[in-house]
Amino acid sequence: MTRTWIILGATSAMARAFARQIAERGDTLLLAGRDMDELKALAADLSARGAAGAEAIRFDARDAKTFAPILRKVELEPGEINVAVFVGSMPPQAQIDADPSLIDTVATDNFSGPARFLATLLPVMEARACGTVVGVTSVAGDRGRIGNYTYGAAKSAFATYLSGLRNRLTRAGGHVVTVKPGFVDTAMTWGVEGMFLVAAPEKVARAIVKAVEKQRNVIYTPGFWWVIMTIIKLIPERIFKKLSI
Repeated sequence: MTRTWIILGATSAMARAFARQIAERGDTLLLAGRDMDELKALAADLSARGAAGAEAIRFDARDAKTFAPILRKVELEPGEINVAVFVGSMPPQAQIDADPSLIDTVATDNFSGPARFLATLLPVMEARACGTVVGVTSVAGDRGRIGNYTYGAAKSAFATYLSGLRNRLTRAGGHVVTVKPGFVDTAMTWGVEGMFLVAAPEKVARAIVKAVEKQRNVIYTPGFWWVIMTIIKLIPERIFKKLSI
């Protein structure tokens, strides 16, 4: 069966690394994002790496009008339809505190925009009774922390949405993988204080591909973040609210 991957936020470092590995399998890629010049250059690179096809297409999580052209194109593609969601934004919490209107954009970029797109794509996947959704959330969504609780809240909402989507899509023969990365060396984390155990995007991408192949439900990547977040979630609230983490 032929496979097509829609990659939302395709110019991000993690998405690029994931797309390269998918291209080497000979799949078709629809590279969706806002920077068309970057997307076209990426498409050319992925075609050279073995992709059956690679095409740039505009996507903006804040503009639902950009969703329909992707869906029309997908309906013309034969075989299995898959989607990987890498979109998101993470302004500093202090910046959000100074301009609370940013809460809306953070929620749209990290949750409501991707969720709305997936909701419109779902009938196509259900009709074909196959396909995988990869949703990249964050360990920040496991517990609200003083340094990024707005971003964490949006990622937590997306993780909950993916859990429900997994229940629904499984019944139609598809699957949903929730990915919870820790700190990854990307443009989103450059210059952010307090980064430790920072992973390379290529390592995260390999973990995602493996999770897709094994039909994992939820993964932390790198895997040691499961231990870290389990400990953090177990800290009593009366203690946790006094910690600067």
